[in-house]
Amino acid sequence: MPARIRIYGQEATFAQGRWVCADETLQAMLQALADPRATSLEAELKHARYAAGRFGGLVAAGDGWEAAPLPEPEIRMEDIAPAGRPQAAGWLSFLRKRR
Repeated sequence: MPARIRIYGQEATFAQGRWVCADETLQAMLQALADPRATSLEAELKHARYAAGRFGGLVAAGDGWEAAPLPEPEIRMEDIAPAGRPQAAGWLSFLRKRR
């Protein structure tokens, strides 16, 4: 049974590493996130939760729908800002006047 999600009022299903949706734009957005290694039912559900969480959607749960949890952020401020000096962060920080 494929995993079903609902995003922006459109329903999409994920099975065998492919997304199917009536809205072509949403299908393209989801297909960009598709995990071709998700072939088992458990892996499909995990990937569907991730995709629905990225776009703030719902996941089919039995007879109803439940809100998908937001995924962990891929980039954090600690990764790009020096500890103790967050004002020195950014890719143009070398242009700022030094005091």
